[in-house]
Amino acid sequence: MDRSDGAYKLKGWRRLLPLLLCLYTFLPLHAQFNIDRLVTIGRSALYYEDYVLSIQYFNQAISARPYLYEPWYYRAVAKYYLDDYAGAESDCSEAIQRNPYVVGIYELRGLCHIQQKNFADAISDYDAALRYAPESINLWHNRALCRIQQKDYDHALADLDTMATRWSKNARVYAMRAEVYLLQKDTAQSLAALDKSLELDAYNGNTWAQRSQISMAQKEWKEAEGQLDRAIHLLPKQAGLYINRALARFNQNNLRGAMADYDLALDYEPNNFLGHYNRGLLRAQVGDDNRAITDFDFVLKMEPDNLMALYNRALLLENTGNPRAAIRDYTKVIDEYPNFWTGLHQRASCYRKLGMTKQAEMDEFRILKAQLDKRFGKQPRLSKKQLRKRSDEDIEKYNQLAVADDEEMEHEYQSEYRGRVQNRRVGMDYMPMYVLSTRQQVNAVRHYVAYDRQVDSLNRQLPADHRLYIVAGQSDITDPSRYLKDEAGSAVALWLKAICQYQTDSLDVPLRTANLIDQLTQAISLAPANAYLYYDRGNAHVQCLEFQQAIADYTQAIQLDGNLAEAYYNRGLARLASKQQAEGISDLSKAGELGLYTAYSIIKRNRKN
Repeated sequence: MDRSDGAYKLKGWRRLLPLLLCLYTFLPLHAQFNIDRLVTIGRSALYYEDYVLSIQYFNQAISARPYLYEPWYYRAVAKYYLDDYAGAESDCSEAIQRNPYVVGIYELRGLCHIQQKNFADAISDYDAALRYAPESINLWHNRALCRIQQKDYDHALADLDTMATRWSKNARVYAMRAEVYLLQKDTAQSLAALDKSLELDAYNGNTWAQRSQISMAQKEWKEAEGQLDRAIHLLPKQAGLYINRALARFNQNNLRGAMADYDLALDYEPNNFLGHYNRGLLRAQVGDDNRAITDFDFVLKMEPDNLMALYNRALLLENTGNPRAAIRDYTKVIDEYPNFWTGLHQRASCYRKLGMTKQAEMDEFRILKAQLDKRFGKQPRLSKKQLRKRSDEDIEKYNQLAVADDEEMEHEYQSEYRGRVQNRRVGMDYMPMYVLSTRQQVNAVRHYVAYDRQVDSLNRQLPADHRLYIVAGQSDITDPSRYLKDEAGSAVALWLKAICQYQTDSLDVPLRTANLIDQLTQAISLAPANAYLYYDRGNAHVQCLEFQQAIADYTQAIQLDGNLAEAYYNRGLARLASKQQAEGISDLSKAGELGLYTAYSIIKRNRKN
């Protein structure tokens, strides 16, 4: 019997073995299928430019299978679309650790380095990518541009020579070569390269713009205008092209055409400094004083200490019968340039118009003391022969049209990556406190559920329709005592009372905030593992501009709950306020990764600043 039982048991095990093996292999395959599906859905969201949602799918895939490179890579792509270049770079590095043989990851990380002006590391990434894909012209193209940015012209030309050999019909290669020669002050070779580029592709607006820069530098104004006509035809919405053509037309005495170009430039780029400044000078030249003042008002709103604009506005204010306002502007200029005799003469004239003889004589005495000739005081006409660099602060050049300090080429790095959500305008407001509410919070993007053990314990004692939820926002509990009859001394009670009192107190804000900090500190002593108490106290410190204490509290909240996006967001803002730029952007990147997409707008704004 024992033997037969044993034989039966063995036979039964053998019968079960295939089924068990199937189950064993099916379970991980099923799990892998789910991860593949998450990645597929995330990629679909990428395709439809729903970048924030795609990040949430890739987050789930990374949590489940952190050793796969694809979720890291695709999440990096999404962050790049959102202009979160530091976050994208970090994810690319993680992807490369898991699979160092994927060319696209190096290419993307190179673009991230470029956007952060880190050209040396970008070159290293392109070096690595070219080992695996030596025939990719995009990689060669971007590496050459990085070398140009580093002023490594010899290696840039070496790369371009290789490219010209492999892709002899590619017009951009010769245009880039022309740029390098121009930077090396070799105009002849630059012109030859540009002619070759235009021979291969006469429909590249940037190449025509590049060619016009040489013509303008050589004062060949008519040729420059024709080349800019071609560039504008191909790139009709680039304000800088109209600014340059206006200069070419101005130097051919075509004031009407120049004015029309400044108008067009400002239609496409309303905040263009050179457009407003130079148009103001032209309007003054033709006697359109009131509209010229409007242009200089705009310039001074952008740059309140721009003395050239101040002096020009002062002249116009004097011409239009507003000597007091003119004196205000003249005085600011003279305070900075005490020996600017023309300015003193003009201010003295304004004083006399107002009957302020004593002040006028003081200015005139300073002029006489300097033994100025009789011609002084005449306003010279707008010079058609000279242009000043924008950064040139010689006040005597106040009547010269301004040009950009350096006509730097707009480089076109080969990439398909763009952004969307980050273009929305948002304020620099902090995320609200976490409070207890009778209403549950739902977020279409974030699937975060706020949880605290003590709140859960309290809810078990309450009816289902009276449960409390932890939400970010305003508390809607008008009578907190009804929920805390048996919990009067607990951390939850102190938390609820502190928030409700803060929301309803009629005390001034500093006193209300000080009381809130005290009450939250008491609650923390009773519940040191509650991340939301530290987060709320951090918000209270922010109200008092105590950024370092706020950062410490947000850090503690994050240590207790690494998915608390609001803590990353607010710590990021507090770090930006404390001039910790890199750390602040890193925190905002993490907040965006966790679903607070408004972080990307702030990242973009601070990256530009």
